[in-house]
Amino acid sequence: MAIAPRELLRAMFDAAVDAALPSLRIPAHLPLPPKGCTIVVGAGKASASMAKALEDNWPGPLTGLVVTRDRHSVPCKRIEIVEASHPVPDSRGMKAAERIRAMVEGLGPDDLVIALVSGGGSALLTLPAPGLTLEDKQAVNVVLLRSGASIGEMNIVRKHLSAIKGGRLAAAAYPAEVATLVISDVPGDDPGLIASGPTVADPSTFVEAAAVLTKYGITEPKSVIEHLRRAQEETPKAGDARLATARTTTIATPQLSLEAAAEVARNAGFTPLILGNALEGEAREVGRVMAGIARQTVEWAQPVRPPVVLLSGGETTVTIKGTGRGGRNVEFLLALAVELGGIPNVFALAGDTDGVDGAEEIAGAIATPDTLARAAALGIDAKASLANNDGHGFFEALGDQVITGPTRTNVNDFRAILITASNQGVAGGPQ
Repeated sequence: MAIAPRELLRAMFDAAVDAALPSLRIPAHLPLPPKGCTIVVGAGKASASMAKALEDNWPGPLTGLVVTRDRHSVPCKRIEIVEASHPVPDSRGMKAAERIRAMVEGLGPDDLVIALVSGGGSALLTLPAPGLTLEDKQAVNVVLLRSGASIGEMNIVRKHLSAIKGGRLAAAAYPAEVATLVISDVPGDDPGLIASGPTVADPSTFVEAAAVLTKYGITEPKSVIEHLRRAQEETPKAGDARLATARTTTIATPQLSLEAAAEVARNAGFTPLILGNALEGEAREVGRVMAGIARQTVEWAQPVRPPVVLLSGGETTVTIKGTGRGGRNVEFLLALAVELGGIPNVFALAGDTDGVDGAEEIAGAIATPDTLARAAALGIDAKASLANNDGHGFFEALGDQVITGPTRTNVNDFRAILITASNQGVAGGPQ
């Protein structure tokens, strides 16, 4: 029996998430036990589940501490789990970062630090540089999140306001061995961008960090501007002796998850086409571009003949101008639906693989050929919702949200546009 479009979209999303679960990815990438002690540290939305997988498979003694987002912890026996605020840092994250740095200081060459790093770690692992306060970092984070700055730009700033990011954690652990296991949520899988790279060399500079704030017209707090201007202690660069005993292994990536989703589509009789795992840009603009590709496929059987699914990943941005409930995935999806204008045979899902899109505990949503018509019947103007950055409000009213709860992994955004053949049309309303 043919699978309904909604069910297939959700099956692909679930496969993408499952492919990045730490319980499946951690065991094959464990380092060898050391002669000395093993200390486990980490930060990110997946760090607690990574810690649990490590504990379950580690052959010797260990101890440690990781910090994760609220509601993302899992029970561990030997590794302490601390929850903190995301995306704006709080005092719990700062205290955890202080303790993590203290744990790795004073170790010897026979000791091992295992760092468990995943997306979200930048906000969770917060240790202000000397002369700065938590309030300074909170203020900058809030403004950057609303500015439309890319994740790369935000991390350049974060590294240069931190006493632990940008390779500083590994430098503090020297001469101990540092083995970092990473779940990637960034375009290109650059470990220097994931959680602002606490254990890897940082090529960016204070000058570049200051330039990001200038680009987006950020002039406060004054203490931050002055700190970047002084540029007193640069982040560790490639070749720094303190990083000589550090190595990094990426255990899960957006590409692997897209390939898992593609296999589900293939088994359902659809041709999968992965358009890219690192697509960036304004969410609504990416939505409009993807709508153009979908329309081309429907009308001209290009770039491939239906039935087909167009898959993509990466992290878009939203420049907030309205007062709605935001979310880059639902903004993408709403822009896609508006641009498609209800053409038949096109269904789509966009969601964050961590289960949280923006500030909402909602992964994303599904759009169908009758999305605009159903909204109009409820008196909802899709274009007005888009202008108000209210994707969550729009799809909630239609009953089309994708809600997973915390997945405890994070390989960034997942987008699937399902284009059925003309004889495969299925009613798009809630089922």
